[in-house]
Amino acid sequence: MKHDARIYVAGHRGLVGSAIMRRLQSAGYSNVITRTHAELNLTQQPAVREFMLSERPEYVFLAAAKVGGILANDSFPAEFIQENLAIQLNVIDECWRSEVNRQIFLGSSCIYPRECPQPIKEEYLLTGPLEPTNRPYAVAKIAGIEQCWAYNRQYGTQNLAVMPTNLYGPGDHYDLSTAHVLPALIRKAHEAKVAGRKELIVWGTGDPRREFLYVDDMADACLFLANLPEPEFRSLLGSESTAPLINVGYGSDLTIRELAELVARIVGFNGRVVFDSSKPDGTPRKWLDSSRILRMGWKPVTDFEEGIRKTYEDYMKSLSNDRSQTAEFAR
Repeated sequence: MKHDARIYVAGHRGLVGSAIMRRLQSAGYSNVITRTHAELNLTQQPAVREFMLSERPEYVFLAAAKVGGILANDSFPAEFIQENLAIQLNVIDECWRSEVNRQIFLGSSCIYPRECPQPIKEEYLLTGPLEPTNRPYAVAKIAGIEQCWAYNRQYGTQNLAVMPTNLYGPGDHYDLSTAHVLPALIRKAHEAKVAGRKELIVWGTGDPRREFLYVDDMADACLFLANLPEPEFRSLLGSESTAPLINVGYGSDLTIRELAELVARIVGFNGRVVFDSSKPDGTPRKWLDSSRILRMGWKPVTDFEEGIRKTYEDYMKSLSNDRSQTAEFAR
């Protein structure tokens, strides 16, 4: 990508989108296009078409999505499938119509079967049943991959679906009704510390294993892929039998029990971590095989413990901002 190329980041305020924005700005890209949800509702096809034909971006990072943890997925399955399908359908189609050079579609590791050989290779897609707790979201993301694949085959587009492992970092959501496991643990551990509680209650048995990648490393991977030379990029775009799909992970995983104890130590909670086995565990293990992107020359650089510390700092900053806004409102 030339540094003056027109680049549209869909979902620029979200966890991944804001990290891509930071990476683009630090790399000197000067022509980045953004719209808030209030300015452009991506579920509305006429608005998306008008925007794309007017702005004519050359590169698109599709990071806009409705996301959440087990509770949110279980509570709002209809919204998770409807909104994500609508966003993907509109943006990917309009990327073709407005002749975008390259489109990076951000997916999720939940696209893979619940009982999957580990580490998970790209070719394991659609080889078994999905995890029920997030199946609507997973099906939507699989449909996005299929749309990228279909448009590449029929129209010669350059759509690449990038599947990250579990992401965390600055800009995450800490609302316990919607948060993913790591930000939820950070909030729970902090509140337990402040309240002087003796126990930190965590959902599930603590046995499932998860892999986590710092979101700025994910953003770096997105720019790395978008900037690949033409032959290398085209090699990732799929064939009749191979999806345009690439995994991006950290390279190792840990149990939820180990994660909870690590978060408690970093936050400074000194009580016991207790697991509520009446709550769902989700998929037993999700560890991505990221060998393809590693062979191409990318690798994560953020140490896991350091990443959690930075995320905890971000959470504390969010609390300070909330208090400042409340004080301002009280005036």
